[in-house]
Amino acid sequence: MTAEGSAQPAEPDSQSPAVAPGSAWWVLIAGVLGLLASGALTVEKINILLNPSYVPSCNINPVVSCGSVMVTPQASVLGFPNPLIGIAAFTVVVVTGVLAVAKVTLPQWYWVGLGVGTLVGAAFVHWLIFQSLYRIGALCPYCMVVWAVTIPLLVVVGGIVSRPVLENRGGAVAFQLYRWRWSITALWFTAVVLLILVRFREYWATLF
Repeated sequence: MTAEGSAQPAEPDSQSPAVAPGSAWWVLIAGVLGLLASGALTVEKINILLNPSYVPSCNINPVVSCGSVMVTPQASVLGFPNPLIGIAAFTVVVVTGVLAVAKVTLPQWYWVGLGVGTLVGAAFVHWLIFQSLYRIGALCPYCMVVWAVTIPLLVVVGGIVSRPVLENRGGAVAFQLYRWRWSITALWFTAVVLLILVRFREYWATLF
């Protein structure tokens, strides 16, 4: 067989390129923090169900009070406590983070699926932010931990998913979004913090 006859066309690689160590640790840390916060919320919710007069440990003041949030319909959107969704979702994230840190190469479709799931989770988180600020009028500390880790998790997973595309055929706009993703994330956090400050400005004023 000639060299020309033995040559075979390269098949597309279904494996995602190796995840950078920094991104792998981001995924793992975000998963652990989200899982811990979801677990703590679940424990507090169980205590409230067992004893309606129970005062959650995360009730800090009239504004920062998870007890005020956990008894609302928004806290059980699917008919059961939202933290149970978080426990299931962040368990997947933790396992993914462990595999990524261990340099186990996962298929690209897996990262795409995780990216889609994280995007849905981020949309849900922003709905909950709106509900907390403008419908419930209280902030849940453990919920805010979930908010805080979901946003950068979306950025990191999005970067992992989009990097192969950008390297092969990414456009100028997509590349600039990828390049400035952490600056955009910082602005994102700043916007949420400003919304919180403005919404509860009357209460904050009483603290000074």
